[in-house]
Amino acid sequence: MSIIEKAASRIDQQRHAAQPAGEARLQPTAVEHPDINVHADAAAAALSAAPAASQLPAAGDERRSTRRIELDLDRLREQGMVTAAGGRTNLLEEFRIIKRPLLKRAFGPPSPKGNPANLIMMTSALPGEGKTYCSINLAMSIAMELDHTVLLVDADVARPSVLRTLGLPQQRGLMDILLDDKLDLGDVLLRTNIDTLAILPAGTASPHATELLASSTMTSMLHELANRYPDRVIIFDSPPLLLTSESRELASHMGQIVVVVEAQTTTQQAVKDALHRLEGFDNINLIYNKTRDIPGIEETYDYHYG
Repeated sequence: MSIIEKAASRIDQQRHAAQPAGEARLQPTAVEHPDINVHADAAAAALSAAPAASQLPAAGDERRSTRRIELDLDRLREQGMVTAAGGRTNLLEEFRIIKRPLLKRAFGPPSPKGNPANLIMMTSALPGEGKTYCSINLAMSIAMELDHTVLLVDADVARPSVLRTLGLPQQRGLMDILLDDKLDLGDVLLRTNIDTLAILPAGTASPHATELLASSTMTSMLHELANRYPDRVIIFDSPPLLLTSESRELASHMGQIVVVVEAQTTTQQAVKDALHRLEGFDNINLIYNKTRDIPGIEETYDYHYG
């Protein structure tokens, strides 16, 4: 039985073992494999035309030139998001566990393929599995670190949802930089009222998104993002693996990949097909999302994913 088949079987076992009622929650489990790492509180199974770098704003100039936006933290907390002022919840604790091995690898030895390990892609097999929700919560959790900052990139350029989920209007972003060599990163990057969190929107949709993500200018920009600040983690909310070609192209640049799987909904075949799209990539992780309530734990919560 292959690693992928074993992982799909493990997911099926989790599905049948779930309680028949209760609210959704992450379910922790961990299985080690040299090529595929599934860990953290959300892991349920192991499965095997931007401006040139010289045109990007210099370190320090980026922060001075970016616009500042206000995130409504009370609204986000009411929606079940991780926030620093939200108190100690199960959700907060689980994302603390999720981020720890990601951060360890992000600032550890480089991956075998040489991709910067602080570039982390969040994806799923299909839409609606919670990848944007998990991307935002992971970014919020990393923003609480004392020694790290985080940049959240909405790379789901066909159906961007990071700003919408945060209650913000769509703005220029990644695609605009790739299309217009007169734009600098600082022209579209958004600073937030969380000092350690910045956001790069998806920007204007383009029919040539895959080609733009595959361009040498995209590679140069990612290298610049990964290396400009030694404490920075960059999280990419990517398109679903089974619907677009953009996600695989984006994955080729990443040092770590996290696949969100919706419990009781995503089929084994969809998981296997999605992971086959990632064959040959290193550091693949899995978040098993929306699992049923676990007996004996009083505090529960739902994943409200738009």
